[in-house]
Amino acid sequence: MATPTTEPTEETRSKWDQIRTGFSRTFWIANSIELFERFAYYGSKSILAVFLVSKAGLTQGEANIYLGWFTLVLYFLPAAAGTIVDRYGFKKSLAACFSIFCVGYFLIGLTGLAFGQGIVDSIGRKPYVFIVLMFTAVGGSLIKPCIVGTVARTTTPTTKSLGYSIYYTLVNIGGAVGPILADQVNNGIGIEYVLLMSSATSFLLLLGTAAFFREPPRPADAKPPSSLARVFGDMLLVFTNLRFISFLVIFSGFWVMFWQIFFSFPVYVKDYLHNDHFALVETGDAWAVIVFAVPVTALVRQMRPILAMTSGFAIASASWLLLAFSPSSTVAVITLVVFGIGEAMQSPRFYEYVSDLAPKEQVGTFMGFAFLPVALGSFGAGFVGAYLLEHVAKDNPHPEQMWLYVSGIGFATVILMLLYDRFIAPKKTN
Repeated sequence: MATPTTEPTEETRSKWDQIRTGFSRTFWIANSIELFERFAYYGSKSILAVFLVSKAGLTQGEANIYLGWFTLVLYFLPAAAGTIVDRYGFKKSLAACFSIFCVGYFLIGLTGLAFGQGIVDSIGRKPYVFIVLMFTAVGGSLIKPCIVGTVARTTTPTTKSLGYSIYYTLVNIGGAVGPILADQVNNGIGIEYVLLMSSATSFLLLLGTAAFFREPPRPADAKPPSSLARVFGDMLLVFTNLRFISFLVIFSGFWVMFWQIFFSFPVYVKDYLHNDHFALVETGDAWAVIVFAVPVTALVRQMRPILAMTSGFAIASASWLLLAFSPSSTVAVITLVVFGIGEAMQSPRFYEYVSDLAPKEQVGTFMGFAFLPVALGSFGAGFVGAYLLEHVAKDNPHPEQMWLYVSGIGFATVILMLLYDRFIAPKKTN
């Protein structure tokens, strides 16, 4: 008896037709560029906390604080960088980004190469590292407005939702595969060569941008690019909206937890769990988001946005308790998988909630600040990670206690979110 075949539904056929015919060449080139850029970014990010101590000569506390500054600049500047991108175009901005990345990653890696020691020491190791990190972060601030803007310009109202879904999926694939590549390079030829790999990838992306990327057409009804003075004026306007800013500041508590994955987690796995494949362990979060994003989003779609986000915070906060009470490499991976499930629960609803909080005539301006919690959280995470590694884990027979502090930060954020929902949040966004 023949096995019956399952015919694809009309909705499934429609989505595959959209993927096959609904997106332009520029859309796919931009997303391919983003994928390989994420390989380079997350590959280098996965080892930086260890590299800055083992090769650049910083203390662990200094390394974490420097990483906090690096990520603050990287995620705070896109609001202003968007104006530069609008004025000079996506192709020129991408070329500038990859040029800076190519040089920046190489200069960071130079601190771990024998022939670079004279250059680094002539400037001073600490000022040299700080300068090249900030230089690289400025270049990184240009990438998001370019790729997200290209997706917006090369999709239609029918394909826009699917287009952003493809974009975010590729970002997470880059976040998962980049550290795997970094782990192979780190344990194969040396940790400094991870930065050189990122530099070489950026150079190839510069060539690819010049050869294949085409400037997407500017919408006919698009407004002229804003001046930087206008951008900073709009930023001041946003900061006067205390309800909006209070939500973003509270939300940054999640990112204080998240950035520990790159700031203190790799050091803990390497030094206290004695696992040199720390970059590989870090990928648990990204793989969880890839696997669970769609089903989890479907599960919480009927929940109020604030409740979905708070529930995600609670799950992410509880994940660190696993590692605190059962320290091992296996549990470390499980911890990040559970954290990723919490991240997948809150992330899609965040942008929905921010757009509802914004005044209707200023949605674009306010959405430009969607990365503010990431920036604030990363900055705070640098100091938190430095304290945990230097004062909680170090010389402690139970260094895993540091994760109780991280979990506590998360649960404090959960409480603040509930209080915000009860006393501050406008009822129409609930």
